[in-house]
Amino acid sequence: MLKQISTNLGSLGLHWRRVTSLVLAASLTWAPAFAPTALAQDSYLPRKEVQTYIEELVAEHGFSRLALEQVFSQAQKQDRIIELMSRPAERRLVWHEYRKILVDEPRISQGVTFWQENLAALQRAEQEYGVAPEVIVAIIGVETRYGRVTGNFGVVDALSTLAFDYPPRAAFFRGQLTEHLLLAREEGKNPLSLKGSYAGAMGYGQFIPSSYRSFAVDFDGDGVRDIWTNKTDAIGSVANYFARHGWSGQGEVVEAVTVSEETDDLLSKANSGLRPTETVAFWREQGVNISSEQPADRKATLMRMQQPDGADYWLGYDDFYVITRYNHSRLYAMAVHELSQLIVDRRGSL
Repeated sequence: MLKQISTNLGSLGLHWRRVTSLVLAASLTWAPAFAPTALAQDSYLPRKEVQTYIEELVAEHGFSRLALEQVFSQAQKQDRIIELMSRPAERRLVWHEYRKILVDEPRISQGVTFWQENLAALQRAEQEYGVAPEVIVAIIGVETRYGRVTGNFGVVDALSTLAFDYPPRAAFFRGQLTEHLLLAREEGKNPLSLKGSYAGAMGYGQFIPSSYRSFAVDFDGDGVRDIWTNKTDAIGSVANYFARHGWSGQGEVVEAVTVSEETDDLLSKANSGLRPTETVAFWREQGVNISSEQPADRKATLMRMQQPDGADYWLGYDDFYVITRYNHSRLYAMAVHELSQLIVDRRGSL
């Protein structure tokens, strides 16, 4: 069968590089009989650890060795990716600096437009998954400016760089590289053709490969889970992600509070974790002034958010924690929440 395919392609006069692309997109389960692609500069293929990794993929997942060699002959180390991974905004900036980047006028106005243009899909997502439209819109706005900035790094380059040249998180990204190759096989895509962020996140909602495989949905029913070009699928996939991580939509996401005194003990408890583990009653005992009538046993986490002059204090409840499952940062989650509320307010004023 392979010989026949090769003969048919040859008769069409296709360049062998196009054959490579077709083979990789087919499923990475078999390899063609054609000359190997020339190694890209700084290719990962010759490296011993990559050869061992290829062996593991062949043994554990039934990939074709030759097809994988084609992938890694083109995969290249990207020093810029390591630089970006080493200095994420969530670690470099305080709240008021971070907020300026993600909560801006274009994201608010474009969010209102995105909501209106995708009203039916957002309403259905809320009905089926219980996730408010403004949360979905804000996530897509923060991640990609509603699809305008989805990333220009080759996903294979990004994940290979982080898997083999970024020791602090090498194990995680090696797993994501495997997930990416499995994704490509399952979806009939060429793994080298997919672009994304420096961390290998893709599409409107910037799903890493494992999130795509676990949470992406075919929300428009066309038989394809397309988070790259299909807004409806992207909306359904983000909603599914939130629902599967426990979004309830009940009560406040966050609440502004004040503190009676910034003691060392209180400061040590603020920003100590993303998951709500202490009760409202506990925080009141610690001198946190909560104006709303919250159940005494409701769990919350205390956050101190730096402003140019001083700091604001907030309690984050369970749904705030769900937002941090998208990006494990209180700054990120607060930006998403605030953007979502500003978009709601803007829509209501029109």
